Amino acid sequence: MSEENKAIVRREFEEIFTQGNLDAADEIYASNYVGHEATTPEGIHGLEAAKQFASVYRSAFPDLKLTIEDQSAAEGEKVVTRWTARGTHQGELMGLAPTGAQVRMKGITISRIAEGKVAEDWTNFDALGMMQQIGAIPQPGTALDEGGISPEEISGRTHPERPPQGGVSPEEISGG
Repeated sequence: MSEENKAIVRREFEEIFTQGNLDAADEIYASNYVGHEATTPEGIHGLEAAKQFASVYRSAFPDLKLTIEDQSAAEGEKVVTRWTARGTHQGELMGLAPTGAQVRMKGITISRIAEGKVAEDWTNFDALGMMQQIGAIPQPGTALDEGGISPEEISGRTHPERPPQGGVSPEEISGG
């Protein structure tokens, strides 16, 4: 059964996300499918919602390609899949205009299979990295270069005097 379950999940990745065949969702997802993932905190509930979720990412990244890096059958009816996604940001994503940026992200999905269909997915992927790659969130170290907030502004210290000293001195701690 585990090889059959892995094949079902492979179809989800290849046919729905890589090929964009949303009609395959009817064969792959259970009608009461539930998806759990960071960019949709309310969850994905039902077959139509699963199709809509896939459509959003396919529209934003029409050349999306998910590559299964590793896959194993877990306890019971679960399949664990480690994957890499690649695509070009060519459509709106979460209100962000297309940037043309090449995106690469990694993730892990745990899928629960029931009666030959994906009934539930738990996905964790580098959403922060994706948002940085499309320019929605600055890369580390770039905010200052682009006129962002300085450490002094964050701390509220905009003058050159030293911060107040106090507490226990290193000598007092060491007994010296």
